[in-house]
Amino acid sequence: MEATLTHVPLTQRVNLRMVIFFLIIGTMIGYPVYQFVHESVTGGISNAGGGYTHIELKAMSGFLFDQNNGTINDVPAKWRELDGKKVVMEGEVAPTREAGPYLTAFQLCYSIAKCCYSGPPQVQHFVNSRATGGKKFESLYGLVQVKGVLHVNVKKEAGKVQSVFDMDVESVEAVQ
Repeated sequence: MEATLTHVPLTQRVNLRMVIFFLIIGTMIGYPVYQFVHESVTGGISNAGGGYTHIELKAMSGFLFDQNNGTINDVPAKWRELDGKKVVMEGEVAPTREAGPYLTAFQLCYSIAKCCYSGPPQVQHFVNSRATGGKKFESLYGLVQVKGVLHVNVKKEAGKVQSVFDMDVESVEAVQ
């Protein structure tokens, strides 16, 4: 007896469930890999169009900084170079002293829940943000996109650094 091999067509070997399964797995693995590669290539800074620079807030806050004796020279040069530039950032509005439906000032951080696993919050994790031109912004929760002018300057008070990043805010919008 001689065995014969028959060629099974691809349409019989692959079905719709297999395609959907591999698309889901590919997305679950591919998106985090894309995010990591994108941040590695851009360094957290990219062109947002319209004269704005897009900044990854997590990347911007991820450097070591002495909370008492830090100086502007301790801020990495690539972040110092953004002083006075129009920027776009996504993050979460941290609780402030203002209450009510509208805010004129707030702190922006990349994630309220995830920012400080390694200890207490660090001053470089927050961007002190204030409305310009008498504007008020609706109190938003969750992820927001903020546009404005970034200022990089170490401000000290009572022997402790109070801020590294400040922003004159032009607009705040909820990220869908």
